[in-house]
Amino acid sequence: MADIFLPTLHTFAMNNIFTGSCGTLRFKIEPKVVMLTPKEVDMENSSIFVELWHGQLCYEKSEMEKEATFPMSEEGRLALKAWLEENV
Repeated sequence: MADIFLPTLHTFAMNNIFTGSCGTLRFKIEPKVVMLTPKEVDMENSSIFVELWHGQLCYEKSEMEKEATFPMSEEGRLALKAWLEENV
């Protein structure tokens, strides 16, 4: 099984988009962050959205094959990683 690198949960909680690949698998991860206060993330109501495709073309020129949403938690991040590894 392929080992896909994902950044830490903190990276997603700070509203950073992440793109990656493994072989022909390409993916884009976009956090949907809800703020509790101006400086505090509402982890319960935030989520992590991911789209994937296979091929050599960039996101803008590709047709998405699958998408999923995971909770903004360490368990959600690990489930996202497992989901991507199933689709390599």
